[in-house]
Amino acid sequence: MNAALRKLWMSRSPRERLVIGVLAALLAAAAYPWLLVAADRARGQLGESVAALRTQAALLEQRAAEYQRLRAAPAPPASPTDLRTLVRTHVEAARLSGAVTLLEAPDAQHVRIAFGALPFADWLGWVAALQAQHVHLEAARVEALAAPGLVSASATFVRAGGS
Repeated sequence: MNAALRKLWMSRSPRERLVIGVLAALLAAAAYPWLLVAADRARGQLGESVAALRTQAALLEQRAAEYQRLRAAPAPPASPTDLRTLVRTHVEAARLSGAVTLLEAPDAQHVRIAFGALPFADWLGWVAALQAQHVHLEAARVEALAAPGLVSASATFVRAGGS
């Protein structure tokens, strides 16, 4: 192929070769600043991306260290109170007593509870508060009610370490 291009180039008259050479040089000279500007813009964008990624990496490392610290920490001892009493105390503290339709303890490690109607955000907060006390949600059913934001919920909770 190189020979074919050389033959094509040599088939041109010297004047055509000069014009082609000058036009190629002008085109290269005109394209060079455009390439420099594009490269500089891309370098700036990459610099911004690198800074953002470094920030995200530092945050991720902090979270990983915190996660490892929490995993290594011994679990606080479970509350010595009866699980049903603990759940009832949290219901009263969250001011959800009026919504409770069922609260029973089939055994020492499990509690079943049902709510008629309560705000979903209150339900989530209440469950999180129990989980902070090492009482975990084993099974749940949450149904949306006609009123916006209200749900009907029933759940079974188990003390951490129970099954």
